[in-house]
Amino acid sequence: MPRVFSIIPGVQKIWIRTWGCSHNNSDGEYMAGQLAAYGYKITDNSDEADLWLLNSCTVKNPAEDHFRNSIKKAQEGKKKVVLAGCVPQAQPRQEYLKGLSIIGVQQIDRVVEVVEETIKGHSVRLLGQKKDNGKRLGGARLDLPKIRKNPLIEIISINTGCLNACTYCKTKHARGDLASYPIEELVDRAKQSFQEGVCEIWLTSEDTGAYGRDIGTDLPTLLWKLVEVIPEGAMLRLGMTNPPYILEHLEEMAKILNHPRVYAFLHIPVQSASDSVLMDMKREYCVADFKQVVDFLKEKVPGITIATDIICGFPGETDEDFQETMKLVELYRFPSLFINQFYPRPGTPAAKMPQVPAAVKKQRTKDLSQLFHSYNPYDHKVGERQRVLVTEESFDSNYYVAHNPFYEQVLVPKDPLLMGKMVEVNIYEAGKHFMKGQPVSDARVHTASISRPLAKGEVSGLTEEFRRSAQNGTKWKAQPNAEIPVKTQLSSWMALQLPWQQEGGGLKILSVSLALLAVLVMFYYGGMKTEL
Repeated sequence: MPRVFSIIPGVQKIWIRTWGCSHNNSDGEYMAGQLAAYGYKITDNSDEADLWLLNSCTVKNPAEDHFRNSIKKAQEGKKKVVLAGCVPQAQPRQEYLKGLSIIGVQQIDRVVEVVEETIKGHSVRLLGQKKDNGKRLGGARLDLPKIRKNPLIEIISINTGCLNACTYCKTKHARGDLASYPIEELVDRAKQSFQEGVCEIWLTSEDTGAYGRDIGTDLPTLLWKLVEVIPEGAMLRLGMTNPPYILEHLEEMAKILNHPRVYAFLHIPVQSASDSVLMDMKREYCVADFKQVVDFLKEKVPGITIATDIICGFPGETDEDFQETMKLVELYRFPSLFINQFYPRPGTPAAKMPQVPAAVKKQRTKDLSQLFHSYNPYDHKVGERQRVLVTEESFDSNYYVAHNPFYEQVLVPKDPLLMGKMVEVNIYEAGKHFMKGQPVSDARVHTASISRPLAKGEVSGLTEEFRRSAQNGTKWKAQPNAEIPVKTQLSSWMALQLPWQQEGGGLKILSVSLALLAVLVMFYYGGMKTEL
């Protein structure tokens, strides 16, 4: 087990709650790892925690409502609170956030500082963006310590932000424009993960298809580099990509998705099958573009799983528009479909548009859900022999969860020898969202890595350099141009807030001071002349 270093008197217990996408989950894992490395105890028990770190999602109103309610519950329980994620980043002046500490989405490498000062009773807000010579960076360093929620699965954010300006989206307000991580840093992170016993990597971002456009590369180039380092028995899963940015790479993407160590799975949100609605959403594609992507991949990648998202009741959506969406689902019978009733997000253009009545939105959501549940995508697979990778335990704790090459869920018996292994199973039952498989006794079992997986809660990536920083009671201060992190004494509260601690801050303070002095002199002499 990696050694941890306590920098505070007594062990403080921290409960971390994360809402939303895998990108948010990755941020939560990084924050947990840094806190554990510095001696804090990460607990699953919210009642025993001294501090709650609430990592929010701004995609939907219900998620933000849960976030707000959790803040209220923490305050009622006299807990210290630190807020993270897209909600406070996008709207830090919300009344219910008043007086609370906030760690920005690009500042998660400074979570230890914020937590320590919050425990001392200070309110800290770090919301700035990381830049290198004026260019926005992807975010916190990828080599920071982290605690994986699942020791077998590594979530890697390949870029932050996006190139779109969808009228309903609040995430853009928080994550900003596209900023991609360099290929070599992503490959290094993948290598380290496999050395720590990881057998499945998820690539995540607001839009994986846009990767590299800001740094002169592209997604296929990254994927081919990653494929080179994936060991036998391990798998790579791609994250969500919007249709415009995958269109120009279809040939290469088909080749990659056919690779035996890459899941034949792609999440491509369509949101609506009406071109007029897509135009109002500013999605930058038409339904024909989406169909072109899906049809091409289905032809070139036999058996591929296409997941998609649909918003019901977007402002201006007519009955005819909605029926086009129903026809699209009926045509493709998506095995994985995320159905969302439209909620206007404050501050977005869509919130100012004429709204579809709530009852109509609710009925459309119900109609689409009924259509989705009217077909069973896996019935024809009963009797097949499939290769699956076992990585999780089912919610009811009765099975282990595995995935076949198309990232379809297969439930297998709870045999500890299967966890983290790639095995062959016979499919004997199918449900709406899963299949059940029985391991084949004479089949070969593949183990992805010779390294044992880290124990649950064990800190990943605790480098010697980071250990020294923790041991000396100092915290890394991320500097985009520095090879070696600059240390800031954790006890120095003022260093977190004062502008002269910022790059170029001293010159700014001097300039402002001289300008104020000049104004005062002019006012003084001007006043004397008036009296004369």
